[in-house]
Amino acid sequence: MAAQWRKGLGCRMDIQCELCPKGCIIKPGQSGECRIRVNLNGQLLAVTYGRPCSIHVDPVEKKPMFHFLPATGILSIATVGCNLHCKNCQNWEISQENPENIEAAEVKPKDLCRLAVENGCPSIAYTYTDPCAYYEYALDCSIAAREAGLKNVLVTAGYLNKEPWEKLCKYTDGANIDIKSMSDQFYRDICSATLAPVLNSCVSAKSMGVIVEITNLVIPTLNDSDDDLRKMARWVAENLGKETPLHFSRFYPQYQMRNLPDTPGSTLDRAREIAVAEGLFHVYIGNLSRPDAENTYCPSCKRLLVERRGFNVLRNEIRERRCPQCQMEIYGLWS
Repeated sequence: MAAQWRKGLGCRMDIQCELCPKGCIIKPGQSGECRIRVNLNGQLLAVTYGRPCSIHVDPVEKKPMFHFLPATGILSIATVGCNLHCKNCQNWEISQENPENIEAAEVKPKDLCRLAVENGCPSIAYTYTDPCAYYEYALDCSIAAREAGLKNVLVTAGYLNKEPWEKLCKYTDGANIDIKSMSDQFYRDICSATLAPVLNSCVSAKSMGVIVEITNLVIPTLNDSDDDLRKMARWVAENLGKETPLHFSRFYPQYQMRNLPDTPGSTLDRAREIAVAEGLFHVYIGNLSRPDAENTYCPSCKRLLVERRGFNVLRNEIRERRCPQCQMEIYGLWS
């Protein structure tokens, strides 16, 4: 990881981290905002490297990745820490905690690949907190997974500088990237971040051949107006392509945002209608069961191709990436 050195008094030196747009200047013995990178004896060290605090086998649909190896398990890992501080974080117990306060296992990248194979998982997800924060570990695991014939999936806010992001994307097969709002002020107020780097990451990943799906958590009063939803859908259509899946996810009161209500189902229905009107082919609703809102249809002939209930795939009629009826190519990795 690149770092800039800033001289101090005597042998003390500050280090500027260049991993994410925050560019934290880290004093000796201190950590950056992610709480992972610590200035120890003049070296910037990622103290959670090889120490995941969470390892589970999930259905890939839970990420959510609906267009990536459907009905398969995915080995999912996280370490403590995050470079964002979202007030609504659902995993705040680990994302906003200090590494020394959470129990973690010792798992080397090759051992992680072995666990995936032993559990019948064709892919590994770097998720729960954010792989942008535990970047070095996610990168080395991704390289090892690629060598072992496994696929890699990022579940991420995409808040990373261009060079490290593109290096990670070289070993990434799929990514669900969270665009929290099309408002930079929202990012500043709610997430302690900014919007532009996230949008750049989305475009960069798609251009590099990563199967990209977008999630937008719809929060009452903050990003749920027709204008907010239309801006989101229009940006995805114009910059990532109409084939790019967009998941509108239901908000539940969490962490520092317990004063707001759950997102009404009617709001999510409206979001989906707006996105479809903007030309998006694949628009889904998450965290709430709605009729047909989890199914994949052919954009051309409207045939039902993938039927889902929750995280379960009831049927999948896509063959060689195509609709069996009209032969239209369906975006994704299907086998």
